[in-house]
Parts: sequence; structure tokens; C-alpha cells
Amino acid sequence: MSYGERPYWDMSNQDVINAIEQDYRLPPPPDCPAALHWLMLDCWQKERANRPRFCDVVSALDRLIRNPASLKMTDSTHSSQPLLDQRPIARLSSCSSVSDWLRAIKMERYEQSFLQNGLTSLQEVALITTEDLLRAGVTLAGHQKKILSSIQTLRCSDQSQTPTLLY
Repeated sequence: MSYGERPYWDMSNQDVINAIEQDYRLPPPPDCPAALHWLMLDCWQKERANRPRFCDVVSALDRLIRNPASLKMTDSTHSSQPLLDQRPIARLSSCSSVSDWLRAIKMERYEQSFLQNGLTSLQEVALITTEDLLRAGVTLAGHQKKILSSIQTLRCSDQSQTPTLLY
């Protein structure tokens, strides 16, 4: 994807290690599809248990191949669905609480943090910003994108149904 460019430019090995420890992840290469970059970010999770299994990667790549339009969206166009573990929109829109929603997108590890930061209703979550996510302890770029994409999906599905989320 990077046409053989050095991934960390002129950084020393120690600088790369320090950056990774501080949750830095590479930005997408030029013209990299957003869905593919999200997959990369998922594969680069610090905790091994949070990384997708090989069969999950194969499944995600298969979905991309079968949906070529998804490969035309770059990060600047911002896709509305997370790549891994895609759930039907109806399932997301049927969530009645922040806890249900976080479980549906497999981000339940942030439940306590969300609640402690005052994000106790789906209406509040619908207005969340990246800064709010950082305050809630969501520092991994892949997790931020997955949560923000899910919020966008909730908004889109809610606009086509009863607009209760945005009140």
C-alpha cells in the first residue's frame, strides 16, 4: 500500500518503539481505502487478544473484494460502517442503552469509562467527539474509528426510522 516507502520515515528504532507504546499508529498510505486502513489498525492492536484472528482478516478481505465500492472510500470520505464484525444496522438501532450499544460493537471494555465521563444515554453518545473519546480513555485510533463509525451508522439508521437518537 505504501509503494515500498519506509513506514516510519526517519525515526530511529527507539523512537518507533516509544511512539507505538504511546498508541501511535501509522496514518493511511496515499489513496488507501479507509476500510483497509481500519483493518490494518485492528491488526496493530497492542494487546494480542484484541487483534483479529486470521479467519477474521480473511473474512474482512473477502467482504471488501465482494463489495468493490467499499475500496473507493478513502479516509477523507469516511466510511459509515466498521470493517470487522459488521452487524446489521437494525441490530445497532435496536440498542436501548450505551451498554447494549458498546456490546453490539464489541467495545464493552469502555463501558465504565463512558459512564464515568457522563456518556450515559444514546442521545449523549450521538454527539460524541474525538476529544470526548480521548477523555473516556479510547486512545487507540482503530477503536476511535470503530466507535465513531458506529455512531454514524446509528445516526443514518435513525434518520430513516424514528429520530429518537438525536433528541
